[in-house]
Amino acid sequence: MNARRFCGSILVLCSLVAVGCDHTGKPVEGAEALRPDKVTDFNKLYSQNCSGCHGADGTHGAAMPLGNPEYEAISDEGVIADAIGNGVQGTLMPAFSQGSGGMLTDDQINALVMGIREKWYKPDTLKGLDVPPYQTNKQGDATHGQQVFATHCASCHTTGTQQKGAKLSSVTDGSYLALIGDQSLRAIIIAGRPDLGHPDWRGPSGNTPMSDQDVTDLVAWMASQRQKTPGQPYPSQP
Repeated sequence: MNARRFCGSILVLCSLVAVGCDHTGKPVEGAEALRPDKVTDFNKLYSQNCSGCHGADGTHGAAMPLGNPEYEAISDEGVIADAIGNGVQGTLMPAFSQGSGGMLTDDQINALVMGIREKWYKPDTLKGLDVPPYQTNKQGDATHGQQVFATHCASCHTTGTQQKGAKLSSVTDGSYLALIGDQSLRAIIIAGRPDLGHPDWRGPSGNTPMSDQDVTDLVAWMASQRQKTPGQPYPSQP
């Protein structure tokens, strides 16, 4: 066998091994690559679809920390499944279900929901506490909500346009409010963001809890500060 034929044989053999075939060219059992819509491994699905916004370990992401046991305690499987499948209106959370234009099947969404709950849901997290509900049908009073902000939030937050280098973050900055919906505001107020040092509805000391109506009114006030055209002003038309 000359050198050219020998090298060619080696290349063929390597190619067969690379694609999961044995020396006869038959596929090796278990080596077949799964179709993207057949992947149901939670870690793979979460890494590919969720970690970029919610954090690799469910915290320290730009979006809602799914690894917060308090958030998991006030929501449920239905809430999470609906958010994954249909997206969340008023936020950057897209719809992932195929029926809503996404790429994930119902089985894959179910695998994500079950994995999230198994990993981060702790049933006794808020046991025995008077927790405002995740959702409410109550009408919010924006005027009272501003008073709630002054009492519960002003020590850590400011209002108006966020200033560069400011020590306090603004909760009414137009860009912030343009990227978050009312339901997400409510969830953060109730469950907090422990990954960022943000307390839950009970306050930093845990001794000054907000009522359901307080939370509702606070969200109503923050929502009333949204701008129709957030960000830099558009240039005037000639």
